[in-house]
Amino acid sequence: MSLKQQIEADIKKAMLAKEKEELKALRSVKSMIMLAETEKSKGTEISADDEMKLLMKAVKQRKDSAAIYKEQGREDLYAVEIGEAEIIERYLPKQLSEEEVKAELEKVIAQVGATGPQDMGKVMGVATKALAGKADGKTISTIVKSLLVG
Repeated sequence: MSLKQQIEADIKKAMLAKEKEELKALRSVKSMIMLAETEKSKGTEISADDEMKLLMKAVKQRKDSAAIYKEQGREDLYAVEIGEAEIIERYLPKQLSEEEVKAELEKVIAQVGATGPQDMGKVMGVATKALAGKADGKTISTIVKSLLVG
């Protein structure tokens, strides 16, 4: 079952259960998928890799918005954004812990032969592909910096 089909089935379940927050989050993801399909070409389905990128983008947008709401003291809006991010994250592969990311990045650094901060670009290029969907870019970047500097 494709992600789009899974989302559509879950939308129906959310409608029957009258779960408004979940319905809103799922509809926004479905909308992103349909928009991506129409941009690609006439009605062809997007790849699983593209679907994962869309989901990660949706989660990142919500977490960024939540951080802004938190700064501004808008706990009500913060809670909505975090709730939607958690709903969307269910469709992503399990995220790696910081220790697991660090171990993977150490392998990448050894593979690329990076020696210092000047090699950050090389490491990030390989690392973001290797850890796509398993860790967000911000976490990867922070750990790479600490490993290359330290």
